[in-house]
Amino acid sequence: MPRYNKTRKVINSSEYYSLLRKERGVKSIEHYATPTLHNPTVLQRMKLLTTTHIWKYGDRFYKLAYQYYGDERFWWVIAWYNGYPTEAHAITGKTIRIPTNLEEVLKVLGV
Repeated sequence: MPRYNKTRKVINSSEYYSLLRKERGVKSIEHYATPTLHNPTVLQRMKLLTTTHIWKYGDRFYKLAYQYYGDERFWWVIAWYNGYPTEAHAITGKTIRIPTNLEEVLKVLGV
């Protein structure tokens, strides 16, 4: 199943992209809309099963995503759940929580 099959497409004919359209010889550019994530309620977060991980030197969100989900592309789920925009915000020795059921987390987020 393609990963973008449920993503809304946008036909962009704004003036901002006029030079790009001219270079490509097209009238409009089709791209995928940015998904809107829904912040789950406290109750929804409480229902998600998680495991703990103590952040250590060398940890990366993509490595943890591969370890727990088998797919490094979902690094952002772990980062989002813990409120860290990047690994630089994670502190060595701090405990982070990793949602274990990826499908459930994505459903709660509205993805």
